[in-house]
Amino acid sequence: MSENRQPTLPARQALVRAGLALSGWVALAATALPGGAPLRWAPVLLFVCLGPGFALLYPRTGPLGPGARLETAALAAPLGLSLAVVVATTLFLLELFSGTAFLVSLAAFTTLASALPGLPLPAAARGAAERSR
Repeated sequence: MSENRQPTLPARQALVRAGLALSGWVALAATALPGGAPLRWAPVLLFVCLGPGFALLYPRTGPLGPGARLETAALAAPLGLSLAVVVATTLFLLELFSGTAFLVSLAAFTTLASALPGLPLPAAARGAAERSR
């Protein structure tokens, strides 16, 4: 009897993936709050800067290597901001830019990326052999 089973995710990793997937939609919902409230701009700023980057880098199936957590944190902001610039530029060129369209595009991308395995990182691939040098 052969069963086609997919590996199950640990509960913590599933919660992180769900949190990443929902972060963009929470930021979009925060835009409905009054104009100058910190509860409006803080989630949007955090999501645009870090959400897409963490969604691309963090979700991985195996355990993280010694430097992988630090490497993920260091690369999340530049990667997330780069994706935000690409999305904003594309929307401007298509003459479709608005705050809502921008956040919906990034939130949809983040939701999709958080469901997929993370990008490989050099520190995650290095093992104990490199530490012994």
